[in-house]
Parts: sequence; C-alpha cells; structure tokens
Amino acid sequence: MSADDSGFEMDSVVGEGILGEEPVREDSGEESPVDEQAQPELVEWTAANRTGSISVWTTEQGLPLGISVDPAELRRDPQALAAEVLRLCKQAANRAALARRAEFEEAGVAPEALRRMGLPTPAEVAQSELLEEDEYETEPESWLRSV
Repeated sequence: MSADDSGFEMDSVVGEGILGEEPVREDSGEESPVDEQAQPELVEWTAANRTGSISVWTTEQGLPLGISVDPAELRRDPQALAAEVLRLCKQAANRAALARRAEFEEAGVAPEALRRMGLPTPAEVAQSELLEEDEYETEPESWLRSV
C-alpha cells in the first residue's frame, strides 16, 4: 500500500493482465488499521459491447474500475474507442440504477418516490441500450484481414 498526499493509504495497481485478466494489486503485507468488516463491500457492474471485444467494470455510479480491450480494437480511432468506453460505463451505471430500483420496489417504496429518485424503469434501460448500441456500433473499416 502507498500513501497519497492526503495521508490515506491505497492499493496501487501493478499491472493488468493480458486479455482482460483482473488487475494485480500490490500488497505490502501490512495490515490495515481499519477493520475490513466495517468497510462496505464494493459492488462492481459490468458492460460489454456486442462482440465482447470491449468491456468495462464500474462502480454503481459508472466510474470505471477496469477496462478490457481486445488488441484489434486498439486500431480504431482513439476518440471512437473512448466514446465506446464511456457509453459502456453509462450502460453499467444504468443497470446498477435498475438493480437499485428493484431493491427499493421489494422493500415497498412507492412508485412516485422511485420516479422522484430518478431511478430508471426496465423499459427505459432497454430502450436506452438499444438506441446507444445502434448509434455507437461501428462497421468494420475493412473486410480485409491483416496478414
């Protein structure tokens, strides 16, 4: 673990494995002074493009925790690749909000309260995903294979 300027200790990522393996975290062997049971569990959400060549792991708010990109995708325009990653982060956040809505519905929260919280319905999430995939999905730039 390393300390940043604020004095908090944080794990440092040593590297990400080939083909989307989990990042390797550096462990100094020191025990954390905070009881690990007291810390809330970090829930990760995933989203991937249709081909599975780009996938992201995000927080419930859509902040990226990890990104996996097939080497062939790195030949794309950098702005298009970045837009696809951001789209997938948003998709993961929408799915997380949908899961949160389901939890609240099971707990008996009124539909009006859910609407005021801004939590999407299943139909809204499905429609959003279809529209965004059609907008951002790209055709191959060439049908020729590299040799």
